[in-house]
Amino acid sequence: MLTIGQLAAYAGVTQRAVRHYHQIGLLPEPQRDSSGYRSYGAQAVVDLIRIRTLAEAGVPLARVQDLLEAGEEEFAAAVAEIDSRLRAEIRDLQEHRRRIARLAGGDSLALPAEVVAYLDKLRASGASEAMVAGERDAWILIAARWPEKIPAFMADKSAQLDDPRTVRLYLLIGELAAGGMDEAEVTDLDEDRLGEVADLMAEMNEESAQRGDLERQSEEMGDDAFIALMDSFASDSHPMVQRLQELLAERGWTGWSRMERTTSPDTSRAARGVAPG
Repeated sequence: MLTIGQLAAYAGVTQRAVRHYHQIGLLPEPQRDSSGYRSYGAQAVVDLIRIRTLAEAGVPLARVQDLLEAGEEEFAAAVAEIDSRLRAEIRDLQEHRRRIARLAGGDSLALPAEVVAYLDKLRASGASEAMVAGERDAWILIAARWPEKIPAFMADKSAQLDDPRTVRLYLLIGELAAGGMDEAEVTDLDEDRLGEVADLMAEMNEESAQRGDLERQSEEMGDDAFIALMDSFASDSHPMVQRLQELLAERGWTGWSRMERTTSPDTSRAARGVAPG
């Protein structure tokens, strides 16, 4: 007869495992002898080896008892079911590994592939890393709110980067943003460059309005509460955003994430801030 230590050693498990199998009813617990010790026979070794083998194969302990008592056909069916579950878990783990690998790129965190491609194009245009980071965080919010619209949004944004004025706009804003985050510094911002940014934005807004793009954008982004959230996110990012909004208002435009006209299309060139030529 064997002690619990000998039983565990012969079956290739720990004594703790033997006690656990006793506790959950997988391995019958023998009566203690007069000295208070458990003693095990050969059948306990066989049973424990079978339990260990099933557990190492990935069979949940809750199913082990059923398999130990199952007939040949029932055992085969149960094994096939467990194998199918394990295959599914492997696929899930492989997907987790794929996503973890993507996170090494930084921009991939919480963003669809279309946005990552756009950010790469934005970075290649010469935009500062601070600008790219700001865009990235904003698109995390937008992708969470309108995931189904991201492909169309990104097609538009990518096309905009083909316009040299858009690239110029990002470069100017990046230069201005490099001035710091202190609200007191807003008085020290370069008004000439702020004016150039406002002029560019107003000019491109006017063209977008004429094409019907702003009307379409208003329909697609009709969640006023979310737009307010996005606008506050932009305003909190740098004090120049509020100043730019003031300059845009002088040129007949309001908003930030969703631009809207405050003056009629025939407003004077000076009021709209459209660059000459």
